[in-house]
Amino acid sequence: MTKKTNGAGEDPILLEVYKSLLTAAAEEMGAALQQSAFSPNIKERRDFSCALFNADGRMTAQAAHIPVHLGAMPLSVQACMDAHTFEPGDAVILNDPYEGGTHLPDITLVTPVFLPGETRPFAFAASRAHHADVGGMSPGSMPLSREIYQEGLIIPPIKIMERGKRNASLWKLLLANTRTPNEREGDLNAQFAANHIGAERLKAIVKRRGKSETADCMDGLLRYSERMMRAFIADLPDGVYEYEDHMDDDGVDPEPVGIAVSIAVKGGEAAVDFSGSSTQRAGNVNAVEAIAVSAAHYAFLSLLAPGMPMNAGSCAPITVHAPQGTVVNARRPAAVAAGNVETSQRIVDALLGALAKAAPTQTPAASQGAMNNLTVGGIDPRTGRSYAYYETIAGGAGAGYNNPGVNAVHTHMTNTLNTPVEALEYAYPFRVSEYSMRVGSGGEGQYRGGNGVVREIELLADASATLLAESRKRAPYGINGGQPGTPGEDYLIREGKKTRIPGKTQLELQKGDRLRIETPGGGGYGPKAENG
Repeated sequence: MTKKTNGAGEDPILLEVYKSLLTAAAEEMGAALQQSAFSPNIKERRDFSCALFNADGRMTAQAAHIPVHLGAMPLSVQACMDAHTFEPGDAVILNDPYEGGTHLPDITLVTPVFLPGETRPFAFAASRAHHADVGGMSPGSMPLSREIYQEGLIIPPIKIMERGKRNASLWKLLLANTRTPNEREGDLNAQFAANHIGAERLKAIVKRRGKSETADCMDGLLRYSERMMRAFIADLPDGVYEYEDHMDDDGVDPEPVGIAVSIAVKGGEAAVDFSGSSTQRAGNVNAVEAIAVSAAHYAFLSLLAPGMPMNAGSCAPITVHAPQGTVVNARRPAAVAAGNVETSQRIVDALLGALAKAAPTQTPAASQGAMNNLTVGGIDPRTGRSYAYYETIAGGAGAGYNNPGVNAVHTHMTNTLNTPVEALEYAYPFRVSEYSMRVGSGGEGQYRGGNGVVREIELLADASATLLAESRKRAPYGINGGQPGTPGEDYLIREGKKTRIPGKTQLELQKGDRLRIETPGGGGYGPKAENG
């Protein structure tokens, strides 16, 4: 049913004003979260996302944060709306991947925004942050798991705040199930602060501009983004475009894991179908449906010209079919720790491989196809307390039409940073032995793929570590005659002996050991000139 409009939502100048107002509010949420967080993963790496939603739970504005968070967050908001009725002062927390989450370290906080004297939420403010430890079988909560129960504490949509009062028993339960309770308390409070900022900014906009105009323009931005996406898809040739890519393995079985996609384009709509993908696996590379949907929307959005409002409207012309029981839509209690990070990247590679057949000059070669997740934990001898370090490591971006790939950057479904050397050595019992460009790792071509990086860390105390990484056995593909990037390589250096380790592995490390991560380069674009 079409909502009644007062006309404000069709005024292009007014829509641009509201786009800026709402986006600025979401960006300010992110600034508050980053500045008040405790953990280097949030404060330094910016592993978080913030967004605003209308009364129906549709995302109307987001900050320029992390695609895999933002694309899946609407399902978290919907899960909260399905589970609860709201009153002023409420807030809901969740991380369950099977109820709108992605993987357990990503904790989402959803706060309803009430206008004075009203009993129905006008909007919602939401933040999602990757917490460096939420329990489970290994520090960092990213283990080589075989079921979700090994990955940490599972939080269904529960009210953490009710009528302005914190649920003290739930708060104690959360902090009792992490190796780093002080850090978790600080990071969760930072999320509360971020949501408070978002709610206050929304209320200020309504007070200044009026409820009717604000609501109409929020809906108008959704309609505008939908029109832009329909126009983009309508410009693509009608047809069915297919591609299949493979992950190295699932960390348990050495067999590759297939991601198959078919994109049917007709008029201004696209139907994305992941039928033919591998069945869910014993290891933790399984993704939930929210991740498949998020990746599909991201792949289309990444090909549009910048400047379009990023909201739920752009998703309307795209339908996604991810068969249940497959690696792109696993059934509980499948392990999912790597699905959010590694599998999401390979899903994007498959999607872009298909879209390259429809839009060859707009689609880049494969980027590194991994996030290179490294977690390390133990007892810090400087403090006598437990610590948990988590980081994703940059690599090479794929080259595109008329441009080389970017070196040493986080790509596609992640938009984080590497922890600065100074912050890393200050926060943890580590020494960074090397942090450099992996020169020559980008695929050759008319335009060369971006180079990966080398990150080598020395342990200053015994610790446990987990590596979850992709593109170690299979190279990121080149496009239109470009060459593939160089796969990643990983090593344990102990007493001068350098031993190659699998891309998915758990290790018990000794003081003096060094972990060396060499990340993949991006694929090249176009054939290399004979004289070049």
